Amino acid sequence: MYYRQYGGRKLQVGAVYRRISDEYLDPLTFLPESLIGVPGIMEVYAAGNVAILNAPGNGVADDKGIYYFVPHMIKYYLGEEPVLRNAPTYLAFYEKDRTFILEHLSRLVIKDVSEAGGYGVVFGNNLSREELRSLAEAIRREPRRFIAQEVIDFVDLDIVEGEARVPRKADLRAFVLAGETARVWPSGLTRFSRNPDSFVVNSSQGGGFKDTWVLSR
Repeated sequence: MYYRQYGGRKLQVGAVYRRISDEYLDPLTFLPESLIGVPGIMEVYAAGNVAILNAPGNGVADDKGIYYFVPHMIKYYLGEEPVLRNAPTYLAFYEKDRTFILEHLSRLVIKDVSEAGGYGVVFGNNLSREELRSLAEAIRREPRRFIAQEVIDFVDLDIVEGEARVPRKADLRAFVLAGETARVWPSGLTRFSRNPDSFVVNSSQGGGFKDTWVLSR
């Protein structure tokens, strides 16, 4: 696959990192009205001439309810304990978890499983009594729609804001290359919140990106 620069020069491309849903990826294969996809990229992908990261079809498990099952899947399929711990997660679909969520709603973070990009994320300690009551009613009415997690006070990193250095919440997303073996790439995507009072780092919610340097491993 080749990419043509504005000046006309062609560069060979081996991998494409995508941030759009499958249906918008290629108007010749999926939605013909898509203006943000690349016409013909699925044909090139099927021929093995380019890698698409994340691969088409990965969204089949793009449901925050999966968070709850990840530790269980590791134990079931691999017979191992997870190396990295999940944030404690509760699935409102289960009565025991739903009871716990409703009893501790004011200290949990509630997430709508169908949303992405930081949307549908609600911190119970930011809600009024009326808002908590409304959220509890929604959870009782549609328990499959919600998960809840303990609030994790993750790391602050300094960012430059104007002429000052200020701390903001940040997270690191690692890249893992899977083949005959799995390899963690010595780089990553560090995202941070621009809001000093927010834990949400998604760019769609005003978050930013930082260069990531791995000095040793």
